[in-house]
Amino acid sequence: MRNFARVTVATLMIGAAWSGAAAQQTGPQPADPTTIQKAASSTPDVPPAEATGAVDQNADSETVIVTGSRTPKAVDKIPGAVTIISPAEVQRQLAITDDSTAILGRTVPGYSESNQTMNTLGETMRGRTALYLFDGIPQSTPLRDGSRNATFTDMSTIQRIEVIGGASAAEGIGAAGGIINYISKRATEEGIHAGIAGRFGTQFRDDSEIYKVNGYVAYKEDKLDAYFNAAYVDRGITYDARGRRIGLSASSSLADTTQRNFFGKIGSDFDDHQRIEAVASFFRIASKGNYRYQAGSRALGIPDTAAPGPPLGTNGQSLAGTEFNQFLQLAVNYSNTDLFGGSLVATVYGARQRMRFPGDNGVDRQDPLIAPLGTLVDQSEINSTKYGLRTSYTRPDFLLTGLELRFGVDLVHDTTQQELALTRRVWVPPLKYDSVGPYVQLSYDMGPITVSGGWRHEDGKVHVDDYTTTYFRNRAFVKGGDLKYKNDLFNAGVIGRLGGGFSVFGSYSEGFTLPNVGIPLRNVNYPGQSVNGILDLQAVVFKNKEVGANWRGSWGSIGASYYDSESKLGSTLAIDPVTRDFVLVRRPVRIRGIDFTSEFKPTDTIRLNLLYSHVKGETTAAAGVLSPYSVTLGTVNISPDKLNGIAEWRFTPEGSVSVGATSILSRSINQGTALAEKTNGYTLFDATASYKLKGIGTVTLAAENLFNRYYFLASSQVDIFQNYFAGRGRTVSLSLRADF
Repeated sequence: MRNFARVTVATLMIGAAWSGAAAQQTGPQPADPTTIQKAASSTPDVPPAEATGAVDQNADSETVIVTGSRTPKAVDKIPGAVTIISPAEVQRQLAITDDSTAILGRTVPGYSESNQTMNTLGETMRGRTALYLFDGIPQSTPLRDGSRNATFTDMSTIQRIEVIGGASAAEGIGAAGGIINYISKRATEEGIHAGIAGRFGTQFRDDSEIYKVNGYVAYKEDKLDAYFNAAYVDRGITYDARGRRIGLSASSSLADTTQRNFFGKIGSDFDDHQRIEAVASFFRIASKGNYRYQAGSRALGIPDTAAPGPPLGTNGQSLAGTEFNQFLQLAVNYSNTDLFGGSLVATVYGARQRMRFPGDNGVDRQDPLIAPLGTLVDQSEINSTKYGLRTSYTRPDFLLTGLELRFGVDLVHDTTQQELALTRRVWVPPLKYDSVGPYVQLSYDMGPITVSGGWRHEDGKVHVDDYTTTYFRNRAFVKGGDLKYKNDLFNAGVIGRLGGGFSVFGSYSEGFTLPNVGIPLRNVNYPGQSVNGILDLQAVVFKNKEVGANWRGSWGSIGASYYDSESKLGSTLAIDPVTRDFVLVRRPVRIRGIDFTSEFKPTDTIRLNLLYSHVKGETTAAAGVLSPYSVTLGTVNISPDKLNGIAEWRFTPEGSVSVGATSILSRSINQGTALAEKTNGYTLFDATASYKLKGIGTVTLAAENLFNRYYFLASSQVDIFQNYFAGRGRTVSLSLRADF
C-alpha cells in the first residue's frame, strides 16, 4: 500500500510538471534513471574517458558496448575515437547545468566551446558540423542549418551520450565532424518504479533563478515494459561575473525561457528474440519575452546586455513575438536477434521540427507592399518534416569464424523550409530531400587484430519549386529544379591489441553532407537564375584519416589520436560586411587535429580525468584555387584549443565531491592580413558535492564558474552580429533526486 501511495504521488507530480505549462507534448526513448540496460544494446556505467581505438579484453576493465555505430558493438572493435558520457557523468553535469552543449564541451575532446545559448553557431566537432541524433534519429537539418538543432529534449530523459569522432557515412547526410547520439532511458527492472527530481539554481541577483522539476514512472512485468518522463524548467535572466545582465542572442537564448518535455515509450518482447516498441517525444522551449537586447561597446570593452521590457526595434517599436524550439518525434522499433543466424533492427520514424527566431525589423524583413519601410516586424522560422526507415542486419561468423557481415538500407524524406512567419512569406523555399542509402560492412577478427571495411551508396535528390525572393533581394524569380547526386563512400580500419592493455589503430573514412543551401537560395538578388545553375549546391565529401593508440588497465587509461580531414569542395561561413549575415563559402578545406584523454584511478574512491583537444583548419585564399592552404579558419568555424580536467572523490558509498576545470586557450591567426583574429583564453572551475540521505534521496550542491571569473567567450571576441557577450558568472544549484 505504501509503494502504491508513493507511485501515485510521483504520477501526480509528473502531471503537475506537465500541466504547469500550457499542455503540449509527447516523448521518446526510455530507462530507469538509476539502471543501465542489461541487454546487448546498453553500455556499462563507464566514466567519460575517450575509448580511443581498442580495449584489451584481458585488462582489468569492462567491455564497453557502443550502439551509435548502427548495431551494438564493443568499443575495441571500432577503429576510431569514441567518447562515452556515462550515466554517472550525465547526472554530475546536470547538477551543474542543463545546457546540453555545455556538457559536450566539458566532456568531449573534439567538441568546441559552448555558446551558452540556444544557438550553436561556431560549435563544431573537430572543426566541422556534427550530426545530432536522438536514439539514432537525426535532429539536424543540414539543408537549412539554423544552428538550433542541439536543443531538442530535456536532459533528464538521457541515459548516456555516445560520440564517434570524424567524418562518417554511417548515418547518411550530415555527419561531417562526427556523430553525437543521445541514448534515452528505458524501464529495465521488474515492477513499478518512480522518481522525482528538482533543481533550484541562482546567481543571487534579481530574476536569476532557475527552477526545474521532473519525474518518471517505469513499469516492467514479464514481457511488457513502459517508461514515462515529464519535465518543466523556468529560467530567469543570466548575469556575468560583474553583475551585468548578459545580452540575449539574436538567434535565441536559454535565458528567460520556459521549457516543457514529455517523453514516453512502451515496448513488448514477443519471445526471447523479438521485440517491438513505440516511442514518442514532445519538447518545447520558448522565450518569456521579459527582456530586450541592448548593445554594448567593443571599443570600450562593455559587453552587450539585456534590459527589462519587451524587445524593441531600431525605431522603438515593439518586436513582440515568441521565439521557440519545438520538436515532435514518433518512432516504432522492431528487433529480432535470431533471424537466419543474425540480428535485424528496423526503425520507422517521423519527426516535425519548428525553430522560430526573435522578432526583427531589419532591412531584410521590409516590404513596402505590406508596411512602410522600417516598420515591418517579422520572425523567421525553419520548419522541417522528416520521415524514414533505418535498417541493419548483422550476421556473425559469416562464411567463416570471426567474419561479421552487416548490411542494410536507409530511406529518408525531409522537407525543410524557412519562412517569415508573421507575414507568411517564403524566405527559403521548401527543399524536398529524398535519399536511398544501401550499405554493407565487413569486420574480421584474427586473434588480437580486427580489420574492417565497408561501402555506402548515397542516391539522393533535392527538389526545389519555382520561387521568388523577398523585396530586399529584388523579388528575383528563381526557376526551380532537381539537384541529383550519387556518391560512393568507403571506410577501412585496423585495430591491433598488443597485450598489457595497449592497442593501436588506423582508419580511413568518408563522410557526406549537403551545404547549408538555404543561405545561397535566399540570397539570390537578380532574375534569370535557376536552382540547377547555383554551383554552391554541390555535395561536400569529407575524407578522414586517423591513427591512434590506447592503454587501458586497472589504474586507468590513456588515449591519443591524430586525424587529417580534407574536402576538395568545402563549406564554411563568412560574414557579409553589410548585412552582418552569414555567407556560404565553397573552397577546399583541410582540418588536422589531436585528441588526448586520460583517466587515473589511484584508489577505488578517487578518479582523475584529463582531456586536451587541438584543431587547426585551413582553406585557400580564393574560390577555385585547390592549393595552397594559406588561410587559417577562425572561431566562426573552429574553436581554439581546450584543456579540461575533473577530480572526483567518493568519500563514502553514499557521498562524493568533485572539482572540474575547463580551459580555452588563447589563439592568434592570420596576423598581418584582413582575416587576422586574436582571442584571449580563460579557465573556469566547477564543483559538486553529493550525498544520498536515507529515506529522502540524493542531494547535490553544485557551482558553475566557481570563482566567479569574468571572461568573454571566444566566439564573442569575433565581431559578428549582436554577439559581444561576457560569459556566465557563478551559478549555484541545489538538486534533489528521489527514486521509489
